[in-house]
Amino acid sequence: MIKTAVLVCGLGIFAATAQADEKTDAAVTAAKSWLALVDSKEYKKSWQEAAPFFKDKVKEEQWSEMVASARKPFGVLKSRELSSVMYKTSLPGAPDGEYVVIQFKTSFTDKRESVETVTPMKADGIWRVSGYYIK
Repeated sequence: MIKTAVLVCGLGIFAATAQADEKTDAAVTAAKSWLALVDSKEYKKSWQEAAPFFKDKVKEEQWSEMVASARKPFGVLKSRELSSVMYKTSLPGAPDGEYVVIQFKTSFTDKRESVETVTPMKADGIWRVSGYYIK
């Protein structure tokens, strides 16, 4: 009886982990696609592809200026490695929903070690970036 309960509990954990992995995998894919737009300086398109929450907070012209200014001192992208992935349903300053906070260890020509944080959110069934921070 106890062994059965442990097995059932274990299967529940496995199912929850598999479901989270599917969600986080899709969010990571969305984040990488979006970052490719930023890397190629397609700032207008990156804004267009962002979540409605993102677009409500920053206008297209502001975004283009902000991201160009923030990324310029770093130089050209050399490498980007996935560092951490956290699934969340609540974040400070944002409505409840589905989010994945993703960090990348990134290297640029003028900044060897940096961290990019990209936060996709599920909007209308699609993972779209709702936040970006680089340091």
